Amino acid sequence: MIDTLKNFGGKKLGGLILIAVIVIAFGFGGFGGGFSTNNQNNIAKINKTNVTTQDFMNYLNESGISQQVIRENLDNNIIEELLSGLISTTLIDLEVKDFDLSITELTVLKKIKQNKNFHDEKNVFQRTKYEKFLLSNNISAPMFELQLKNRELQKHLFDFIGAGTVTPEFLIEKKFEEENKSLDLEYFTMSNIYKDKDDYTNLEIQKFLEENKDELKSEYIDFKYAVLNPKNLIGLEEFNQQFFDEIDKIENKISQGNSFESIIENINVSVNEVKEFTPTSTKKPNEDNIYSKRSTKIDLIESKDNFLLYNITNQYDKDPDLTDDTIKNGIRELIYQKGKFDQNKSILDEIQKNKFNNNKFKEMSGSSIEYVTLSSINDYNKFEPNSVKMLYSLPINSFTLVNDKENKIYLVKIVASKKNTFNKKDENYLNFVNSQNTNNRKTILQSYDQLLNNKYQVQLNQKTIDRVKNYFK
Repeated sequence: MIDTLKNFGGKKLGGLILIAVIVIAFGFGGFGGGFSTNNQNNIAKINKTNVTTQDFMNYLNESGISQQVIRENLDNNIIEELLSGLISTTLIDLEVKDFDLSITELTVLKKIKQNKNFHDEKNVFQRTKYEKFLLSNNISAPMFELQLKNRELQKHLFDFIGAGTVTPEFLIEKKFEEENKSLDLEYFTMSNIYKDKDDYTNLEIQKFLEENKDELKSEYIDFKYAVLNPKNLIGLEEFNQQFFDEIDKIENKISQGNSFESIIENINVSVNEVKEFTPTSTKKPNEDNIYSKRSTKIDLIESKDNFLLYNITNQYDKDPDLTDDTIKNGIRELIYQKGKFDQNKSILDEIQKNKFNNNKFKEMSGSSIEYVTLSSINDYNKFEPNSVKMLYSLPINSFTLVNDKENKIYLVKIVASKKNTFNKKDENYLNFVNSQNTNNRKTILQSYDQLLNNKYQVQLNQKTIDRVKNYFK
């Protein structure tokens, strides 16, 4: 919140809708609860500081948002969002006061005279340009100077909080060198190590089923259903009011607890009976639709241009049917994936316990070792980003498993590294310096956010908020 707010000043804080909502609504207790007060002019309270409705209306006027826009967005919580902006600015003002930060009138005047918008072509401050600016923006000099003073105080606050966030140069250089060195790697694909899924025997499949029988059971249902349409309900082809009246009658009978048989006894329709059904890769629209609604035993549901009246008569679990090739192939795939996982885990355990060495690496690879050089931590041509970052965190002669963008797994050995020369004026280095300072600064400001969460208790008067909303309706 603080880091983002610093990029805005004075009146602009009113536009920080998302930031304010996050900090105030979630960080400080939410919009749900009001506070007990007899002062109906208070719309919010920050610790012992009251935020009045007059404060809020002044804030709305300064925001430049028209009443029409507010009126059109009342249902989108615009009042709460604007109030969040006011609370954010008030909270910052309280912090400025708490840290006893100040700025002199002379400093404000200096800032105005340094503003290039008020300079002539010779870069000299012109009072007439300043006054023209005030007139065109319908703002008085005291008000503009007060806003400028507040912005400068806020800037001092953020500078104060973010002081000392510049990383020492030698540390930046060292980290830049580490992340931009070259890594020489040996690797081979693990697909040659894994057992092929077609090599798993029926005995292994059966054993896998026994070990995972509870997880592999499928839910089956027995049911019967009838397809209803205008033709078999009213003898016509069109969906008219008479047809929908008949549909309503059937729905009423269902709600009254009538049985499936009693509902269809006067309808000239065929009944489909289905036994031991569970969805498969072969799509059956009617049956699949009914299965998805199986929590309700009897119901009438839409299915494309028809209605389905169904009745589930039995519901139960069954072990996988290995005579079904689709199911059997699905089980093979599960066993294959488990075999890959177990193989990977075994290798990683050996690496972690320092039991994996170069001889084992060569033995597993056979003659399929390949070579690649990564130019930097941002070189993702061969392996995906997280894998590359992990490789750059490991020492020479380390082993690990990584994957590429297609999730193919490789066993890798880090063979060597080489520092690459760089120029401190190079754009990549300058960007890296900025990113390091920014990251450090964010860490400090995140800690400051947590401090604010503990330091301030924000409460809202919901009755007053509702009254303000009614004013705009």
